[in-house]
Amino acid sequence: MPKLSHKRSKELFNKAKRIMPGGVNSPVRAFKSVGGNPIFIDSAKGSKIYDVDGNEYIDYVLSWGPMILGHTHPKVINALKKAAEKGTSFGAPTPLEVELAEMVKKVYPSMEIMRMVNSGTEATMSAIRAARGFTGSDKVVKFEGCYHGHADGLLVKAGSGLATFGVPTSPGVPKDYARNTITLPYNDLKAFKKICEKAAKHIACVIIEPVVGNSGCILPKSGYLEGLRKLTAKYGIVLIFDEVMTGFRVSYGGAQKAFNIKPDMTCLGKVIGGGLPVGAYGGKKEIMRMISPDGPVYQAGTLSGNPLAMTAGIETLKILARPDTYKKLMAKSALLEESLKDAAKRAGVATKFYRAGTMFCTYFTDKEVCNFTDAARTDMDKFGKFFREMLNSGVNIAPSGYEAGFMSLAHTNSDIRKTARAAYEAFKKVK
Repeated sequence: MPKLSHKRSKELFNKAKRIMPGGVNSPVRAFKSVGGNPIFIDSAKGSKIYDVDGNEYIDYVLSWGPMILGHTHPKVINALKKAAEKGTSFGAPTPLEVELAEMVKKVYPSMEIMRMVNSGTEATMSAIRAARGFTGSDKVVKFEGCYHGHADGLLVKAGSGLATFGVPTSPGVPKDYARNTITLPYNDLKAFKKICEKAAKHIACVIIEPVVGNSGCILPKSGYLEGLRKLTAKYGIVLIFDEVMTGFRVSYGGAQKAFNIKPDMTCLGKVIGGGLPVGAYGGKKEIMRMISPDGPVYQAGTLSGNPLAMTAGIETLKILARPDTYKKLMAKSALLEESLKDAAKRAGVATKFYRAGTMFCTYFTDKEVCNFTDAARTDMDKFGKFFREMLNSGVNIAPSGYEAGFMSLAHTNSDIRKTARAAYEAFKKVK
């Protein structure tokens, strides 16, 4: 297959590098881990994106998850046009934010009280602050491979021992912030139990991606989430599910519905904005009533609940609520899983494919991936080559072996067949 031309993208990237760090506004977009230059996107429709050089790609990145209906869904776009004509931001309450909150609560009843914010980072940061205000404790437990945004206290890696408090993973993060964060291995309930026995009275909350979407797609072991729920309840620790990625993706009710776990607090984003910047955090009334102006825990945002984001979210959730939507989404996701597994097998390449609802990942390994350490041991060089071959075949997957892929309602069986053919050829070249 002749190599696609990316002349215009390369020109734009060279310009961007002169005025932006790394030429991008978010690091993974720079293609550092897969090689080559990023493609610059001009437009999108349905399951496809189109770059500035006129190349078409079947898109499984979907803006990192939110485009669950596909790009530029006509109902969302038409509603946004009407909303924009009335005003883009008021810095004041609107009926739309009430409507969206009610829709979210219906699907996530654990979110008894919630607040809209502008990003997943804001949601997780604010939820942790609420948990600290509620409990009066400072320590936070997180898990290796789980990403909860770039707030200082969450950019932390594990210390040298199991019970060692964290150390910063980024310059600019004060060590004092990191000392309040304890990082443990995902899927290791014994490690969490040991921390509880040692330091439970100092721990305000546990925050976790119930399905890890920032190390690929790592599923919880049987009993793991249930064990976290029991231990946090026993020790009076607030359990926060970061469902910014898994929300409406693992199932209609997210991971908490799929695994039948009721967290104390939930963070959402991505899908509930329908492609616009949005986040939400919420949970038990007694915790959320700590938030100003009801309580002393301060959090604010001029654009929180803005009418455009609320409109896109409302229209997206209306379609997701239809009886046949998830039946279609799950069938498409299962077909892609079966097709990619078959392509790898026929090409003779060892891979492990994991899927949670409509999110998925392929690792180049013959061993099970249960945590970040396992993911880091997979063959990222092979993934990089696979990525480049897929992109040249007109299939856009995440430009990192540590990121999940996503299915949309707009993807067709033809898209999936084309993806499988491209994957087979790419697997053969990787081998």
